[in-house]
Amino acid sequence: MLQKIFHSQTRTITTAALILSVASLISRLLGLIRDRLLASTFGAGSDLDVYFAAFRIPDFIYNILIAGGIVVAFLPLFSEYFLKDKKEAWDFVNNALNVFLFFLVLVSLGISIFAPFLVKIITPGFDPQQISLCVLLTRILFLSPILLGLSSIFSGVLQYFNRFLIYSLAPISYNVGIILGIVFLAPSSGILGVTLGVITGAFLHFFIQFISSFSVGFSYKPLFKILDPKIKKVFSLMIPRTLGVAAPQINLMVVTAIASILPAGALSIFTLANNLQQFPMGLIGIPFAIAAFPALSKAWAAQKKDEFLEKFLSAFRKILYLVIPLSILIFVFRNQIILIYKTGRYGEEAASLTAVSLGLFALGIFATTLIPLILRAFFALKDTKTPTIISIGGMILNVFLCFGLTHILSFPNVFQNFVERIFGLQGINDISVVGLALAFSIDSILQFIFLLIFLFYKLNAKNNNSRIETVN
Repeated sequence: MLQKIFHSQTRTITTAALILSVASLISRLLGLIRDRLLASTFGAGSDLDVYFAAFRIPDFIYNILIAGGIVVAFLPLFSEYFLKDKKEAWDFVNNALNVFLFFLVLVSLGISIFAPFLVKIITPGFDPQQISLCVLLTRILFLSPILLGLSSIFSGVLQYFNRFLIYSLAPISYNVGIILGIVFLAPSSGILGVTLGVITGAFLHFFIQFISSFSVGFSYKPLFKILDPKIKKVFSLMIPRTLGVAAPQINLMVVTAIASILPAGALSIFTLANNLQQFPMGLIGIPFAIAAFPALSKAWAAQKKDEFLEKFLSAFRKILYLVIPLSILIFVFRNQIILIYKTGRYGEEAASLTAVSLGLFALGIFATTLIPLILRAFFALKDTKTPTIISIGGMILNVFLCFGLTHILSFPNVFQNFVERIFGLQGINDISVVGLALAFSIDSILQFIFLLIFLFYKLNAKNNNSRIETVN
């Protein structure tokens, strides 16, 4: 039975997306259980704020080096090399594995040394005790990007061979690890126990894909060639994209800084609402984007532009068809959805602010759900510069929106009164935290529009160049 699971291969994009969606649904449901346990155990208060803040720097490293770098650069290159020479492709995998392990350990250790200084910058409103705890948790969490970085190499390999079933089990294992930490370690170790659960989940995420990779032909070799042209090519694709991925991570750091000076629990309210609004992206957007990425990469590598466009538009329409009604339901039933958090130490006021934040996030859910697909279309074209420029522009806009909207909502005025009446927030002293969610929705919609415009512009330019070359 286990052997059948490890060898299961997916044939079509829709089937792969369905498998990933089901797995994502399970993972997201486990995520809701995780967040409910966190809300019930710690409430919207100091400890939970510290826990979420501790993720910011390790997540920054993970996203710029792994999610924004290794993931987007590795698969298109592996696809190219595997079509030419299988042995060369597997040597590339081993070399990339060892080189990135070296760099991830080096970067994680280096930044851990400066953790006290960096934590103070991103949490200016924390007291000394909160900062001390946040530094400890941050240093422990630096094990996570190392494990997930190794895992991402094997993710790319499994995606190429359409082994989406085993790939989809990795995030489920990650959430299981965190839940085990909350249930078994938090009662005796508090928020530290939850953090240890995160590391357990990251290890499971890596281990399940590492084991499965042997079934598609992987065999470990101790290759370490930093100056290999293939590694240089990975970095040449990574660097522009890491700048683009750094943008939303800087946004989250700005949010952390702003939330740390708002009333206690603001960061928890924003994060829990944000986790809920990412449900459609995890359930629909990411699965379709991941499932389409190998097909888009192969189509473009084979210079089949019509096939590339057909597969992209098919996935785009399916995502849009599913996400529009879902986002409307989330907005309408936001108060009922938030009841999953309204337990234990999570109070009425925190629940109301979380519901409003979720409703404002819902306005931009269609954009956040479609952006992963559009980004992977750019990556398949081996264009990481265009989305980077757009992301940086979005980051600058979002910073201004976050500061501006939280400020406007912090004192009585026409806009604040309008928001209070629309969402029934009368009687709550400070509603400024909901401005963060509104800022993110506006920014996501604008980024979606610009990404789509430039993608079709680039595709049209490629087609025009191809016609000119054919005529000549």
